[in-house]
Amino acid sequence: MIKIRKPQKPKSLVLFGNGINCEYETAYTHRLVGFKPDFLHINDLMGNPRIIHSYSFINLPGGFLDGDDLGAAKAQAVRWKYQVIGDTGKRFIDEVVKFVGDGKIVLGICNGFQLLIKTGLLPGFSSTDETQPATLTFNDSGKFEDRWVNLKVNPLSNCIFTRNMETVYLPVRHGEGKFVTDSADNLAKAQKGGHVALQYIDESGCITMAYPHNPNGSVEAIAGICDTTGRIFGLMPHPEAYVTYTQHPRWTREKLEKEGDGLKVFRNAFNYTMENR
Repeated sequence: MIKIRKPQKPKSLVLFGNGINCEYETAYTHRLVGFKPDFLHINDLMGNPRIIHSYSFINLPGGFLDGDDLGAAKAQAVRWKYQVIGDTGKRFIDEVVKFVGDGKIVLGICNGFQLLIKTGLLPGFSSTDETQPATLTFNDSGKFEDRWVNLKVNPLSNCIFTRNMETVYLPVRHGEGKFVTDSADNLAKAQKGGHVALQYIDESGCITMAYPHNPNGSVEAIAGICDTTGRIFGLMPHPEAYVTYTQHPRWTREKLEKEGDGLKVFRNAFNYTMENR
């Protein structure tokens, strides 16, 4: 009798430590769609950065890295950009650039998005350009925002994580989520280059700058950005926090799909990985 081997599940990496606090929800979502996730402390990652090449997908979860000292995720971004690893002469950011160049994918959620932005990996106009053309700064409301938001997916985006999606309903919870660029030229570059993946909308489906539908005042209502390849994606809302209908704030009062909108983001990641193994 011929035994048919089941294909191995693709391996994913979920970071934790130093203030990251959404790693368990994130790893659970990875398992739901078919990944085999491993946890790795962010300090261990810096000690052995080449380990990432054993994986197909890296996820940077939400939280408060280094207590948000120097600004959200700024301290870790400096380490990634400037700390040379051992005697290799390389920095961690060099390994990430190689990882994505090999066709693999990176997702940053909330604090993870802040990290990707402050390293310059997003918007990622060029893998050789290490300037930081954008940032995520304090909400216009002047307070921490914990609410659910409606989002529109940009059909012209390069993002592999938002394929075949139109609108999304997800929670946000952040104090520094306002997306801004350093110039109108770079904002236009992000828009025209397919970098803008998600935008805040009101209840009628219109892109909006009005609070609270746009909870932080992000320019052009931008909630999520990808790089040129579409394989690095960051967003302020939390897709791992809405993967089943019971996580919806009105699940006892509304007829809902069994799967939450956030699960689609991870399923797209899984499908892309399986198609490109």
